[in-house]
Amino acid sequence: MSIYALLTVVFMISSIAGLWKLFEKAGFKGWFILIPLYNFYIWLKIIKKPLWWFIFIIIPFINIFMIYLMIAEILKCYQKYGLLQQAVGVIFPFIYLPVVGFSKKSTYVDPDKRPVIVKSAIREWADAIIFAVVAATIIRTFFIEAYTIPTSSMEKSLLIGDFLFVSKVSYGPKIPNTPISFPFTHNTLPFSSTIKSYLEWIKLPFYRFPGLTSVKNYDVVVFNYPDGDTTTLELNSTRSYYEMCRMEGRSNVWENYHVVSRPVDKRENFIKRCIGIPGDKLQVTEGVVYINDKIAPIPLNSQLNYVVKTNGMPVNPMILEDLDITEFGNYNNNGECLMTLTEEAANKLRTYPNIVSIEKYLEPSGYWNQRLFPFDSAYKWNVDNYGPLVIPKAGVTVTISTKNIAMYSRIINAYEGNDLQIKDNKIFINGKEASTYTFKMNYYWMMGDNRHNSADSRYWGFVPEDHIVGKAVFVWLSLDSKKSFFHKVRWSKLFRLIK
Repeated sequence: MSIYALLTVVFMISSIAGLWKLFEKAGFKGWFILIPLYNFYIWLKIIKKPLWWFIFIIIPFINIFMIYLMIAEILKCYQKYGLLQQAVGVIFPFIYLPVVGFSKKSTYVDPDKRPVIVKSAIREWADAIIFAVVAATIIRTFFIEAYTIPTSSMEKSLLIGDFLFVSKVSYGPKIPNTPISFPFTHNTLPFSSTIKSYLEWIKLPFYRFPGLTSVKNYDVVVFNYPDGDTTTLELNSTRSYYEMCRMEGRSNVWENYHVVSRPVDKRENFIKRCIGIPGDKLQVTEGVVYINDKIAPIPLNSQLNYVVKTNGMPVNPMILEDLDITEFGNYNNNGECLMTLTEEAANKLRTYPNIVSIEKYLEPSGYWNQRLFPFDSAYKWNVDNYGPLVIPKAGVTVTISTKNIAMYSRIINAYEGNDLQIKDNKIFINGKEASTYTFKMNYYWMMGDNRHNSADSRYWGFVPEDHIVGKAVFVWLSLDSKKSFFHKVRWSKLFRLIK
C-alpha cells in the first residue's frame, strides 16, 4: 500500500472516530456513524437541520459542500463558533474532530438552546468567502474543474471559446505536487504573466487516487504539457522551449528570454484526443492513423488541410461562413487556396460551380519534418507519415542503443528521473552501462482533431501518466470572439457532451 493510500485510510478512520465520540455526546450510539446514509440522518438530527438536506447529501459534488457545512454545524453544537476553529475543522477534520470529540471539556449543546451569536457584517462575509474558497478549491482539485479552449487544435470537435468541465474523478484525482498555491490560479498570479502563484516549499511526489475508469482510446483528455517543465515567460506554451533551443541555440534563448522551470502540476494544461494507450502500436500513413494495424475511428468533426482550386473566382465569404470554414490562406496565381476543412465541408464545397478540385494536402512519405519527435534523422517522419512506434507501458522492458535512444531519452531522464549519459557510443543510466530499460510509468499518445494545425505528440512525444489531469466531459458555454456582442453565443453548441 502506498503512503498516500495509507494516509487516506488513517485520515478516514480518524474522522470517523471523532464523529463517533461527537455522536455519543449528543445522546446517540457512536457506531451509527458506520451505517451508510443512516449516519447522515442521525447527523442532521444532532444539528437539527431539515431532512430535505438529505436530498443534497446524495447528489454528487453538491454533497461535498453539504458535508463541509455539516461539519461546521456540528462544531457549533460543541461551542466552536470561531472562524479559525471552523476553518480548521473543515480543512483538517481528521485532526480537529477527534480533538473535540475526545476532549473531556466538550459538551453537546442543543442547537435550540445555543446562545444567539450576533456576527458583524464583516464576519458574515468572511465566513462565507472562506467557506466558498475552501470548498471550491477542494472541488476543482479533486472532483471537477472548468477549462476554456484557447486554440484551434481540436476544431471542429471543440471550438476556440468553448467553456467545458473536466472530470478529475474519471481517471482519479492527483495529489498536487505543489499544494501551497494562490486560490483559483494555475501558475501565475492574477494580472501577471510572470509572478508565480505557487510556492515550492513543499513538494509532493506523484500519487493518483483510484478513478472511475482508465484512459481509453479516443477519450478527450486534459493533461499537463510534457515539454512545459522548462519554458519562457514571454512565449509560455505557445512555443516549446526545447524546439527554440534546437532552432535558435540554447545560449540565444537564455539571452533573449526569461527561462523558468515548473513542476508537473503547474505546467500548462493542454486538451487533445488520446489516440494511443500504453502498449499500442501507432502509425500514420498518408494522413490515416492506424492503431495496432487497424484504421483508427475518425472523429466526426476532425479537420485536415485541403488545396482548393477554383476557376479564378474566389469562394464567396458568405459560403465560407455558412460552411463554418474559419481557417484558410490566400489564393495564388493558379486560383489555389489552402483551407482547413472537415470532410463534410469539403464535400459541400465541391458542389459549387467555381470549384475545380479539392485535394488533401499531405506531406509525402520520406520527407523528414525536423520539428517532429524524436528529432533524429533515423526517423524520417512527418505529420502525415509517422511511425510505426509502440507506446511505452509500465513494466515493459525495451532494448536501447545509440540508434533508438532518441525515442526514449526524455522518458529515462526527464520523466522517470534517471541520469542518462552517452559515452564512447555506450549508454549509461545512473552511472551503469545499460542495454535495456524497464518503464516505470504508462504513457499515452495525444493528437488534436485539427490534424494539420495541432501541436501534439507528434511534436513532443509521449505523455506520462503523471501528467494526466482529467477527462473533458461537457461543454456548458461557447462564445465566438469574432462576432458582435449580441451574436457571440453559439447557441447550438451549448450544453453538449464531449465525444
